[in-house]
Amino acid sequence: MLNNSHGAFMEEPPHRKTRETYNTPGEAHELTFTCFKYRKFLSKDRTRWYAINALDRFRKQYSYDLWAFVIMPEHMHVIVYPRDEQYDMSDFLGSVKQSVAKKATFYLRRYNPDGLKYLATGMECAPYAFWMDGPGYDRNVIKPKTLAHMVGYVHNNPVRRGLVQDPEDWYWSSAREWLEPGSGPLSLDLDSYPF
Repeated sequence: MLNNSHGAFMEEPPHRKTRETYNTPGEAHELTFTCFKYRKFLSKDRTRWYAINALDRFRKQYSYDLWAFVIMPEHMHVIVYPRDEQYDMSDFLGSVKQSVAKKATFYLRRYNPDGLKYLATGMECAPYAFWMDGPGYDRNVIKPKTLAHMVGYVHNNPVRRGLVQDPEDWYWSSAREWLEPGSGPLSLDLDSYPF
């Protein structure tokens, strides 16, 4: 409890969760990006392609191998492996998120200005948000067994939500690419995967 200037007690403000990033060579990262207010901004193919293109572009630019991904209506999961000894996961995360947000906001400004109200934050300094505030979730994956579990978890997201019966039926994931390379929306870098 805090004592304010009038002597009354107030509740302590809630602590914000912060993301710890460990840029450790030889470790994969499982990332989660969540849309602003859990809104289903990734339910349109257009915005899903923005995400696919951003993943492809920035994995190449920052030298990451892409091992798995899924794009759900209000969030996405990605498993990447940095190829360089020195890297900063924040660069990759920020670039992907910023690219998708800019393209989505530009599209709405040009073709659907009324849709901007769903991205409105109420703040002058940052009037629109596509993603939840903060850098997202980042988990280092060290053990091969954990990595295999995480790939399965990522691919089974649409099944758990009842969107499809089998993981490979969800086009916006790497599940079908694991079964048949070249059949999904984005190729993977499985030559570096440890199995």
